[in-house]
Amino acid sequence: MSQEDSPPSPAPQRGSSGDGDAQQPVGDQVSDVARFVGRWWVLHTRSRNEKVVAEHLTRGGVQHFLPLVGRGRHRGLPRSRTSIPLFPGYVFLCGGPEDREKALKTNRVANVLDVADQERLRRELSRIERVVSSAGPVGLYPRLKTGCRCRVTTGSLIGLEGVVVRRPGPWRVYVGVAFLGQSAELEIDPSMLEVLD
Repeated sequence: MSQEDSPPSPAPQRGSSGDGDAQQPVGDQVSDVARFVGRWWVLHTRSRNEKVVAEHLTRGGVQHFLPLVGRGRHRGLPRSRTSIPLFPGYVFLCGGPEDREKALKTNRVANVLDVADQERLRRELSRIERVVSSAGPVGLYPRLKTGCRCRVTTGSLIGLEGVVVRRPGPWRVYVGVAFLGQSAELEIDPSMLEVLD
């Protein structure tokens, strides 16, 4: 069989939907995202459908990137870990118009966002891929901003409400809690907080 007749090798997909997927550290080697060929689109999925959309794309042979990070489950014993999307509600697709149509046919994509600066997104996703492939903890707390009201969701302070007053470091926030007309501050891990709308 000549080289022209041989079937193309399957395209790599990153961030598949299974919990505990082994991801190889990228280091100085060329990342999977950098090898993708085609146009990038950002799929805005329906709520909590990122992994299902990624599964459909994997089965359809569509190149995509769903960055997942490990997160501990605080309820129940023994303590377990699960993988959650780093960017909730988004899957990154690379391919042609037919791949975009495959994504839409899942009926789990709310919107497809066109990407004007393709090369910039490719570079950014390559960096994100290196981050999620590393051994260090990764967190994303875009809604935790100074002045927003929040509630503690786990631990001994569960249910406590307060206001974010500052964020001095990458893994801690300070929350002001009103008590008898006075304020107290406590340091708390941002993964234990939910923002109150």
